[in-house]
Amino acid sequence: MKRVSLALLFLLGIIHIATSRSVVQDTLIDFDDVEFTDGQDTAEATYMDVPDDVVFTDGQDTSEVVASAGHADASDQNPQTLWGIFIAGIIGGFAAFLMPCIYPMVPLTVSFFTKQSGTRARGIGNALLYGLFIIVIYVALGMLVTLVFGASALNEAASSAWFNLLFFVIIIIFAISFLGAFEITLPSRFVNKMDEKSNKGGLLGLFFMAFTLALVSFSCTGPIIGYLLVEAVSKGALLGPAMGMLGFSVALAIPFMLFAFFPSLLKEMPKSGGWLNTVKVSLGFLELALAFKFLSNVDLAYHWRILDREVFLSIWIVIFGLFGLYLLGKLKFSHDSDVPFLSIPRLFFAIAVLSFTVYMIPGLWGAPLKALSAWLPPSPTQDFNLHQARLAGATPQASAGIAKKYGDLFHAPHGIDAFYDYEQALEYSKQVGKPVLLDFTGWSCVNCRKMEESVWPDPQVLKLLKEEYILASLYVDDRTKLEPHEQYVSEFSGKQINTVGRKWSDLQQSRFGVNAQPYYVIVDSEGNQLVPAQAYNEDVSNYLNFLTSGLEAFRANRP
Repeated sequence: MKRVSLALLFLLGIIHIATSRSVVQDTLIDFDDVEFTDGQDTAEATYMDVPDDVVFTDGQDTSEVVASAGHADASDQNPQTLWGIFIAGIIGGFAAFLMPCIYPMVPLTVSFFTKQSGTRARGIGNALLYGLFIIVIYVALGMLVTLVFGASALNEAASSAWFNLLFFVIIIIFAISFLGAFEITLPSRFVNKMDEKSNKGGLLGLFFMAFTLALVSFSCTGPIIGYLLVEAVSKGALLGPAMGMLGFSVALAIPFMLFAFFPSLLKEMPKSGGWLNTVKVSLGFLELALAFKFLSNVDLAYHWRILDREVFLSIWIVIFGLFGLYLLGKLKFSHDSDVPFLSIPRLFFAIAVLSFTVYMIPGLWGAPLKALSAWLPPSPTQDFNLHQARLAGATPQASAGIAKKYGDLFHAPHGIDAFYDYEQALEYSKQVGKPVLLDFTGWSCVNCRKMEESVWPDPQVLKLLKEEYILASLYVDDRTKLEPHEQYVSEFSGKQINTVGRKWSDLQQSRFGVNAQPYYVIVDSEGNQLVPAQAYNEDVSNYLNFLTSGLEAFRANRP
């Protein structure tokens, strides 16, 4: 148990170092790009209060202190985001356990603990240490990503075109590897050296034994780990990579420890065989589909219009259709074994995949596909949309004839004739005497799409948005260049504001002290906030009460 305590102290030390580093990094946030995190379900403060104990010394930039405080409130330490990454890591860890590089090693590893440890108690202790060292190694990898890149790079990755393009290429390579084209392996000399050290015995030997497992299985776990790290980085969460690796390593370590505690369970394990490669190829299909989400982020932010909604759906329909045929044994890759008959589990997985494929097909004609709204490009990007055409013709708005600034770039969903410029929306509000709903959104914002497809289509909500409000959708990650005379240096962050996205990001942070999306603020014609703002919350009644209270406050304050 003394060894277990030492290993635990080592793991806690790594976490403490990275956490301490994160506190320092928070003051170095780069506000050029905003990160996307899950919005809070409760109303947030209108203006951010600076803590009473903050003292501004000579030469200190006050905007930097305010920026770091605002960031800490709404972003990378969000428990929802970190828990989501952790759960994704657990799923990835259990998937990795079923890979051909790991699953067959379980009996050999367990026999080491049960036969060579001498006593059962010592065998259990060694198994605990082995599992703990697996966790230490992978968490250290996640911490290394955070420490090397730092907070600024992680935030930038959330909406950076180059990062998303790089992620797209990386995930495609990983997917092709899983499909059997090649294997991603580490240098054999390095692996052999670690394997030699694992024979030394003792605490160090167990550590290198776990390290050797990580190295030997890299051809199978590498693409999973790579995707988890890429996904964690794209969330912009500072501790995201570490949380992802913690979930991954816990899920990977638990089976080894469990079988060491109860060796008799080994008899119940399915025998290794061709089904392991089926699991590997299946993950390849999934990674291939998910890779296009990163490409979609870039396509939307730069208005390339290459990966519109129907194109994205077509790609996914083909990928999952081929996936279903593969599970039925109609498609075969080089490393696959012959499938003389179709097993019941394989049949049910094929039914699930093909049913999902059929579910997506109506989306080609504009069906909302609410279950996928977070992953798909916004519905207005679709050229042929019967559903959108029906909503657009329901209640035309008076502002339809006005030349909207950036109206050729942005299009609100469900036939809402929105504005995309803050000043123009306020000016129109003065003319018609209606409140303005500021919708701080983004192309890469997953929860923004959920709100637009799950909450806004409600008949009562949609009626208010169309008839009683002036909607101003402000995209904080758009890369459209501002005109030279519109560019400026932010008094809040000191950064050069030269794109549409940076302008609205700067407005949101400087006015409301928040940089999470979606974020909804109701203001009057002068830009004064009327009621507490709302963030991500898919409760339709809550959103309806928010709009109703804003409308009542606007009418009560009118002269």
